[in-house]
Amino acid sequence: MAQNSKPSRKQMLDWVDMVSFAVVESNLYLDTHPEDPAALAYFEENKMLREQALKDYAALYGPLNIDCATGMDGKWDWVEQPWPWEGGVC
Repeated sequence: MAQNSKPSRKQMLDWVDMVSFAVVESNLYLDTHPEDPAALAYFEENKMLREQALKDYAALYGPLNIDCATGMDGKWDWVEQPWPWEGGVC
C-alpha cells in the first residue's frame, strides 16, 4: 500500500515547534554559559534545522513568518493562507 510522502500540516508544525523550542532553550542556556562548545554546536544544529523546517513548511503550506514569504509567480504569498481567525491551524 502506497503512503502519501507529503507530511501533514500538523506534522510539519509540530516539527517547527520542536526545533524552535530547542533553539530558544539553547539560546537561554548560552546566555549564562557562552563558552560551552557542546551547547553552541547544539544551538547551531537546531538553528539550521529550524530554518530548513520553516522553508519546507512554506513550500507546502505557505509562510509561517515574514522571513519565508516570497513573491513567486508574480504575487505576494503571505496573504494566500487562512488567517488564524479564519480557521487556520496556527
